[in-house]
Amino acid sequence: MLKNKNYNTIFQIWLISLTVLVGLIVVVGGLTRLTDSGLSITEWELFKGVLPPISNNDWLQYFESYKKIPQYSLLNSSMTLSEFKYIFFWEYAHRLLARFIGLFFLIPFLIFIFIDLFKKELIYNLAKIFILILIQGTIGWYMVESGLIENTTVSHYRLSVHLFIAFSIFSSLLWILLNFFSESEKKFFQLNNRYIYLKILLVLIAIQIILGAFVSGLDAGKIYQTWPLMNNNYFPNDTTLNNFFNLNQPSTVQFLHRNIAYIIFFLSVYIGFNILKKKNTYLYKYFILFFLVILTQIGLGIFVLISGVNIYLASMHQISSIFLITTVLKLYHSSIRS
Repeated sequence: MLKNKNYNTIFQIWLISLTVLVGLIVVVGGLTRLTDSGLSITEWELFKGVLPPISNNDWLQYFESYKKIPQYSLLNSSMTLSEFKYIFFWEYAHRLLARFIGLFFLIPFLIFIFIDLFKKELIYNLAKIFILILIQGTIGWYMVESGLIENTTVSHYRLSVHLFIAFSIFSSLLWILLNFFSESEKKFFQLNNRYIYLKILLVLIAIQIILGAFVSGLDAGKIYQTWPLMNNNYFPNDTTLNNFFNLNQPSTVQFLHRNIAYIIFFLSVYIGFNILKKKNTYLYKYFILFFLVILTQIGLGIFVLISGVNIYLASMHQISSIFLITTVLKLYHSSIRS
């Protein structure tokens, strides 16, 4: 992976820091959505927005820009300047952290290339991650733009793409880190039937992350706040069969999110049974850790619903998804035997 092992520690610190920072921005992004803060800054401000407003006049300019969008006129027309500062903080922190991650990736990456530290394959893999980071920034603005003219919130489709790319970046960095620690060069995903159930599990978790963004974007957690049934029914009773798979409908999205969670749970049990049956003792501790996170994630999801989408529980549910990705990738990585 590295041509010169004298730089192992520096590379390790850099890679771990990047992975943690990407995980952190997922958390901050989730809180930005939960606090409805994402539209508080109505311009991209790639360079200008690095420094926060300092004078009262600066704050008033930002507030006046916010007053021009539908979210303010239709939902927050009574908002005070101090209340605006609160939502501004979350969006500003999100954008500032994104800028920092981009620079923290690019500058050391170029230095490492200059000193000829990386093997070719690692350069390609890291370059692809940086391209994803650039795309992520563009998608972020594309997402915000969707809520500035006609809507009071961002498009849940664009939100899901934004979140999915964030988890793709996190997973890619984590995979390189796992290869680094195990001194291996395992491929992330190959189109064959080896480790097929774990691959299906990974795909289902990816789908669940997308649906989670749909739930957040549509505020779908604010309806049917009962479990295990949806107001005494298994199926939502405010939709018909003809438009049951309409992903613009909150009740449908919540139903799908619930049921994919059940499928993931039972598939995880089946995988654990197979690991035990085949006596793959080297996977025991990784599966147990992963399964505990699955139980935690499902439990938090239920409590989020029945609590009326308590912001702290909802944030913990989103944070738990980071640990879910981490543990399932560790399990998958450890299961690959050359």
